[in-house]
Amino acid sequence: MPNDNSETSTGDDLLKNSTLYKEFQAEREEILKHKWIESEKAGHDIGFERALTDWIIKHRSKWRKSRQTAHAGHS
Repeated sequence: MPNDNSETSTGDDLLKNSTLYKEFQAEREEILKHKWIESEKAGHDIGFERALTDWIIKHRSKWRKSRQTAHAGHS
């Protein structure tokens, strides 16, 4: 069976260029920033799971609304 990497790379390119993937990446970056800030405050690494939960509870809704507003202005 031949190994056709062109289909895989095309699929990867589509994924990386998709709006959903870009939103996921942007959200992940925000969570990682939150993890760093909260870990600094705590004096130790709080871990991704705790940072994720905390960010969702405290920041996700406002962050998403601000992104929707920003994207609406570009349409």
